[in-house]
Amino acid sequence: MNPYVLMILLSSLGLGTTLTFASSHWLLAWMGLEINTLAIIPLMAQQHHPRAVEATTKYFLTQATAAAMILFAATTNAWIMGEWDINSLSHPLASTLVIAALSLKIGLAPVHFWLPEVLQGLDLLTGLILSTWQKLAPFALIIQVAPTIDPHLLMSMGLLSTLVGGWGGLNQTQLRKILAYSSIAHMGWMIIILQFSPQLTLLALGMYIFMTATAFLSFKMSMATKINTLSTAWAKTPTLMATTALALLSLGGLPPLTGFMPKWLILQEMSKQGLPLTATIMALAALLSLYFYLRLCYAMALTISPVTMNSMMPWRTSNSQSTLTLALTTTVALGLLPITPAILALTT
Repeated sequence: MNPYVLMILLSSLGLGTTLTFASSHWLLAWMGLEINTLAIIPLMAQQHHPRAVEATTKYFLTQATAAAMILFAATTNAWIMGEWDINSLSHPLASTLVIAALSLKIGLAPVHFWLPEVLQGLDLLTGLILSTWQKLAPFALIIQVAPTIDPHLLMSMGLLSTLVGGWGGLNQTQLRKILAYSSIAHMGWMIIILQFSPQLTLLALGMYIFMTATAFLSFKMSMATKINTLSTAWAKTPTLMATTALALLSLGGLPPLTGFMPKWLILQEMSKQGLPLTATIMALAALLSLYFYLRLCYAMALTISPVTMNSMMPWRTSNSQSTLTLALTTTVALGLLPITPAILALTT
């Protein structure tokens, strides 16, 4: 892709998210979401591969549906209540429609079906943008409208997302689909605690972004898209595979890695709110996700050559990719647990 065109598209991505962040009017927020969607569409389809075009079409139709629902909900609220302000979403129909539309935008269960299929058709860098940056603007709106949403609805969607994300990833062999189901599960953790502690939701979102960036960049560095490819990568880059395995365990929420922090704090907060049964179900759902992360770790670190492989050995070509971003995200994804009190002090 032409570097000038790429610069315009990436700038538009930043502009769309910033516009949604800064807006207090529903039309302006909708405009930011649309700029975001239209900027990422050419990035998704740049390979000109039928699978990428199919994923782009699915993504466009899904996002267009969600945007139309947001516009309809905002118009309904303005028609009945006379308010266009985001924080004044007081009509039950409008608030339910908005949370359904925003859930569709971020891939929250039960409207998650598009996310694994779309992510599977993209290259790893575009998939990284879709899994991290594209969730920021909808989450900003979700946090603003959360006080007007029925708490039982949020809790049901959060529980369902963690269970779907856990069960859905168990039988997958494609790394991008596994990361898609991981995203669905993490979205559930963020949504379920939103009504009690928005600061914990933001903390979980930030940690998720760093851990997911580490996973995507590591797979990009080792040129892996399937579990079979991972099983031959240890001999080429043992250090990278070791840090990738730790990053995946961090995504699963194992101590003493960073990923344990948001899960621990969320379970603690839910117990304080008198929801021990819900916290127990969430913890058990986290074990489902941990199982498929352990499958990846087993394939990377515990299958040592010589062993029967179903995939051809890739050439040991030199990799010219920059490792600075990967090093920074890996450090954050693995080592922030000891400074949890300091992070909590900054967020409260």
